[in-house]
Amino acid sequence: MSIVKRNNGSMLPAAPRTLFDDFFGRELFNWGNNNFSSTMTTVPSVNIRENTDNFEVEVAAPGMDKKDFQITLEGNLLTISSSRKNESEENKDQYTRREFSYQSFRRTFELAKDVVDEEHIEARYDNGVLKLTIPKTEKAKKQAPRLIEIQ
Repeated sequence: MSIVKRNNGSMLPAAPRTLFDDFFGRELFNWGNNNFSSTMTTVPSVNIRENTDNFEVEVAAPGMDKKDFQITLEGNLLTISSSRKNESEENKDQYTRREFSYQSFRRTFELAKDVVDEEHIEARYDNGVLKLTIPKTEKAKKQAPRLIEIQ
């Protein structure tokens, strides 16, 4: 019996049936994809950068439209969510073909209190990436170090 890494990250002895299920339960070309929630729905990747004046948040969400997103700030919780529904129907002589898909996600971030200038948050969607610029308050911006004289 050998030990193999399972999709859920645990190291367990491999039983023939569970190893078979594990192999065929994976996405074919992306075996290491950890970008799924516990319900196996996709959760977009997020990059967060901080500089002296603001925070920059980038959400990878290709194939969406800017109307598909909803960004809310409630207290110090910033929530980025999206939902999209596609339906198509094709009627031919002896059959009707209907297809539909539904995509949605929600990411919530807790912002530090008294650090973010809530009134000037900006968002734009370009080339599959949602970009938020979250400015800092003047009080929260890093100031140059103050030299203290020794007496």
